[in-house]
Amino acid sequence: MSTTALPPDLSRLLAFVRVVEAGSFAEAARRAGTTTSAMSKAVARLEQARGIRLLHRTTHSLALTDEGERLMAAGRALAESLDRVQSALGEATRNDGGRVRVTAPASFARACILPRLPAFLRERPEIEIEIKFRNEILDLAAEGVDIAIRSGPLDRAPGHLARRLCTFSWIACASPAYLNARGAPATPYELSEHDHVGFRNPASGQILTWRFTDPRGKKLVRVAPKPKHICDDAHASVALIANGFGIGWGPAWLFHEDLRTGRLVEVLAPWRAPPEPLWMLRTSNRRPPLRTQRVMAFLATLPATFSDKSG
Repeated sequence: MSTTALPPDLSRLLAFVRVVEAGSFAEAARRAGTTTSAMSKAVARLEQARGIRLLHRTTHSLALTDEGERLMAAGRALAESLDRVQSALGEATRNDGGRVRVTAPASFARACILPRLPAFLRERPEIEIEIKFRNEILDLAAEGVDIAIRSGPLDRAPGHLARRLCTFSWIACASPAYLNARGAPATPYELSEHDHVGFRNPASGQILTWRFTDPRGKKLVRVAPKPKHICDDAHASVALIANGFGIGWGPAWLFHEDLRTGRLVEVLAPWRAPPEPLWMLRTSNRRPPLRTQRVMAFLATLPATFSDKSG
């Protein structure tokens, strides 16, 4: 039971309790890992500060005075309370379980976090996860969020600590069946000859403009698609693209699993949008709890499958 952070009076009161429970200054000092002199001085200073005598001392024994009896009851209650607090802190340090709240864009959470989350939670059963599927920048402190995943510039996230996880591209994809039937465009200028699956931003109501950089990385081409089909859910768009209803455009994380399995094929591969950073945010300079650190380490592994360059 450490007393180094306690006010002097409480520290001396605990020394008094230790002495009484141990039956001698020497034994109390041995149990506390200090010296007999230090223990004796602590009790003496408590007596002097309060102007009372707490112990009758003889060469071979100690006896409580009336005042000592009364103070011992209060001191023992304090000692027991501190023991319970220390026990709880020790348990928390060993297990460090509890809830970690994460916010991420819905498309990223569905494509990257959820498929790998069960394995992580089986390894760390003490951790509880709460995920907010939110595309806007949240005030993490006000929302009680521990970690946020965000892409693009961070000018709308002042006061947050940011770690860049990677950079990623926005790419165009289509199904093998669509490409077999309609052929593959060689440049963005040929997209007007194809069917498009568009994404409408649910917040702004705008259909995303497609952006491409030429293979030399010098010229930016913008394409305002006239989609045959429109979705305001990214995964619904992927379903239409994979079923041959047109070419779609989106972040690499949205398509990476379907590209891996061959369900989709990247088109215009030399033409990609300028890469964007992917960030992990938190609010405080203070070292986060171990459970939060473990979730952060888990999230940091996710971009490996789709990133252009680890950040």
